[in-house]
Amino acid sequence: MKSKILVIEDDPSILQMIKHLFESEGMEVFSDESGDSAERIVAAQQPNAAIIDITLPGRSGLEILSSIKKIDPGLAIIMMSGHSNTQYAIEAMKSGAYDYLTKPLELVRLKAVVDKALECNLLSRKVRYTKAVELEKIDDASSDLMIGSSPEMIEIWKMVGKVAQTDATVLIQGESGTGKELLARAIYNNSKRMNRPFMAVNCAAIPENLLESELFGHEKGAFTDAHSRRIGKFEQCNGATLFLDEIGEMSLANQGKLLRVLESQTFERVGGNETIKVDVRIIAATNKSLVAAVKDKSFRIDLFYRLRVVNFFLPALRDRIEDIPLLVNYFTGLFGKKYGKRNSGLAPEAMDMLLRQKWEGNIRELKNVIDSATVMSKSDMLMVDDLFPFLQTRTDSQSPDTSVKNTDNYYAIFRTMLEPVFDRICLKDKGTVFENVNTGLERALVEMAMEKGNNNQVLVSKLLGISRNTLRDRIEKFNLSS
Repeated sequence: MKSKILVIEDDPSILQMIKHLFESEGMEVFSDESGDSAERIVAAQQPNAAIIDITLPGRSGLEILSSIKKIDPGLAIIMMSGHSNTQYAIEAMKSGAYDYLTKPLELVRLKAVVDKALECNLLSRKVRYTKAVELEKIDDASSDLMIGSSPEMIEIWKMVGKVAQTDATVLIQGESGTGKELLARAIYNNSKRMNRPFMAVNCAAIPENLLESELFGHEKGAFTDAHSRRIGKFEQCNGATLFLDEIGEMSLANQGKLLRVLESQTFERVGGNETIKVDVRIIAATNKSLVAAVKDKSFRIDLFYRLRVVNFFLPALRDRIEDIPLLVNYFTGLFGKKYGKRNSGLAPEAMDMLLRQKWEGNIRELKNVIDSATVMSKSDMLMVDDLFPFLQTRTDSQSPDTSVKNTDNYYAIFRTMLEPVFDRICLKDKGTVFENVNTGLERALVEMAMEKGNNNQVLVSKLLGISRNTLRDRIEKFNLSS
């Protein structure tokens, strides 16, 4: 018996391409450019899988997904979109989609996903049919938006859609700056607890002896300065979501108390005897390897397994460089609006420079670079010269040693700084490279020294080792405020 596939796509060329792909495999394909007949086809033909575009001329693909799922809950539905809107992936998976793909479609990938969907559907069909059938505008965006359409991020959005509405404990792992709290908020914003509070606690920022009180509260007189009863975050978050950032920094004693709450949803305030029962969903995050922490006995193995019921790993920005243009486009629009500047994005050579950075600070570093460059830029388009002063240009994991007054060390620093942009400098300033580079270095030295010396010319001239007359000359030359 032939497998049956429903395809809903408003682009005729893509529709024909998909039809040809699966008809050549001997499958029966039903197609619709608007989705108007989707329910009728599902009810009458009982297809094994469906491929639906999210953006359609009439109803959205997500509406059609929900509608035909009511007719056939076991239908394996693959959603696709040409937009980088991460919410689409989350909503699709929440609504019961089998998978989510982005355009332009890779036919090999599409066929592999459909084959798996058909296998899943055919295995369950006998059981099912014995029963009754039952990327956004910047103006509307917030700075908390997560951006990404790389394969790694699409898998994460799909996982968010699957787990958001459960009460499962979640562990998010990833380097600093990858957006762990934003992912936690994305899970929260798509959960059934979204109308209740979301509270965040940074376990590394609060001293060990105060963290227990912060989380569980304390009774009056429990310790010095406990002048009144304090309600902790667990009580405040009853029925809601608590985000524990940098969980790997929590002491073993507090880990034991947290484990008890996770297992029994009960605790006592510090200095109290009353057992308090709560209903709190925990989302934890860390930039440390908890596996290594378990091995060196700085993290409890039982808590580790209790936390990672659902485990997300956020990739570093260097591992998803295809997302950098999307992030840059978003940040330039965001900060252009914030500072009242018309912003038309980045020059091609500036984007090329960003794509070649290591981004050890990940998205946070990229965001700060665009923020600073937007403030200082004098034109609508960000150029290499706007971005360069704010970039970490080292090519290895450690900067050259600047602690020793040695000419070779300074040579290494300047060589490392110039190498990524030297070709462009030569093209741009042909014939004046030496003069312009030296002028730029001299201005940077004087400007930074003035900032460090609070514009005190006596201190600055001594720091730089130049006369006050020379310093005044440079201040005037570079039009620096004194």
